[in-house]
Amino acid sequence: MTGHPHSHEHSHDHSELGEMDLRVRALESVLTQKGYIDPAALDALIDTYQTRIGPRNGARVVARAWVDPNFRDWLMADATAAIASLGYTGRQGEHMVAVENTGEQHHMVVCTLCSCYPWPVLGLPPTWYKSAPYRSRAVKDPRGVLADFGTTLPETTRIRVWDSTAEVRYLVIPQRPAGSEGWSEDQLASLVSRDSMIGTRLADSPAAARSAA
Repeated sequence: MTGHPHSHEHSHDHSELGEMDLRVRALESVLTQKGYIDPAALDALIDTYQTRIGPRNGARVVARAWVDPNFRDWLMADATAAIASLGYTGRQGEHMVAVENTGEQHHMVVCTLCSCYPWPVLGLPPTWYKSAPYRSRAVKDPRGVLADFGTTLPETTRIRVWDSTAEVRYLVIPQRPAGSEGWSEDQLASLVSRDSMIGTRLADSPAAARSAA
């Protein structure tokens, strides 16, 4: 099942590479050949927005919700304002809705027609989020998609798929992992990944975080 119906004001392309993507790649190739841009620097900039700035912001929102019940309640009631209070605002984050995972209910986000995505808290959308297979299978076979990401939930856990739109974007608040009691906000934020805030993965366990450190 899905959340809000789509009402986009922009065109959609269901191919892996849309017309705009092809134009961008062609322009990038020309500018690279002429020496106007450095592909390595461009890749580093994109990586910053994909894996550092955006997801780091969202992880701090989640960590605050885990430790502060008042903030958590505010986040669930008015995510846009609660997130803005931490300084995370801007384009693609004007109308936010937070959905919270529990043992009984798991949420996952998709944009079935293109790639609407909350940039201020998650950065740029990953390639798989924009792909036609994810956009279609997330709705038809959410458990199968979760399994592809290595996420297996109990059969008793309900799964709800939210369809992000040009008007509303979603942030999944993953369950706080067991064993993280007494951790600081910074420590807790390290357990939160971009994928866990889309709902395709769970938050990391403290043991996994220690082993990765």
